[in-house]
Amino acid sequence: MIYQNESDWSASQQKRVVLFGMSGLGKTHVSNILRNGGNWFHYSVDYRIGTRYMGEHIVDNFKTEAMRNPFLAQLLRSDSIYIASNITFNNLSPLSTYLGKPGDPNRGGIPFAEYQRRQELHRNAEISALLDTIPFIDRAKALYGYDNFVCDSGGSICEVVDPADADDPVLKALSEKLLMVWIRGTADHAEELVARFRKAPKPMYFARDFLADVWQRFLDENRVREAEVDPDAFMRFAYRQCLDHRLPIYRAMAQNWGVTVEAADIAKIRDASDFEALIARTLAAR
Repeated sequence: MIYQNESDWSASQQKRVVLFGMSGLGKTHVSNILRNGGNWFHYSVDYRIGTRYMGEHIVDNFKTEAMRNPFLAQLLRSDSIYIASNITFNNLSPLSTYLGKPGDPNRGGIPFAEYQRRQELHRNAEISALLDTIPFIDRAKALYGYDNFVCDSGGSICEVVDPADADDPVLKALSEKLLMVWIRGTADHAEELVARFRKAPKPMYFARDFLADVWQRFLDENRVREAEVDPDAFMRFAYRQCLDHRLPIYRAMAQNWGVTVEAADIAKIRDASDFEALIARTLAAR
């Protein structure tokens, strides 16, 4: 780790962290607090994915839908209208909409093969966006004068790394420049996330092998064919299992590459000083 103890962290004039953990536990919330405090650069991995690496795919998907409407199709062909993605740090809906959900097209689903293709695009984009963190540290300093840097990673970072591999290219690159910080939730947090997801199931990225396994089990247990799958029902089915699948990977990432903070402590942060003090206490307790 670049900060071996509390003294290293407190004395550093350039504090740099990667926040990781399940979506909904405060990564973006605390990143916004740090950015709004004035001396932290906020690098959002999901925003980078949705702009630099998946932007054209997202817009092409919008255009495909628009071309089904004769009125809009004519305007598009004559370059009379312009379609763009208005993705932001706090609204990643264009990215999740492109990922989609597999299943019955009459219920908003897409063919499973197409879903897999988009998942693979996301995997490659996520790896590239994570590695882009390193040059962005220098850009943040050179262009804007930011000394401190927070990388707000996506919940699926654990799906594109191997925390048991000392030479994992993503974790090695990140840990050489930033402190890896796992935001750990409790069992109650997990149940709250599941309840929230059940009300509004969203598209998300799954690891290849996990996706293949959970998809086949859903088909078998519900005795349905691909075209009969309720997309939302599948996402609900997969989400709970995804939480259980990701937890040990997050834990290994923290044990082998960084530190752990509790989601309850993250929720108490009101400014950059609170965050810096929390990391100092965490390092002191190692």
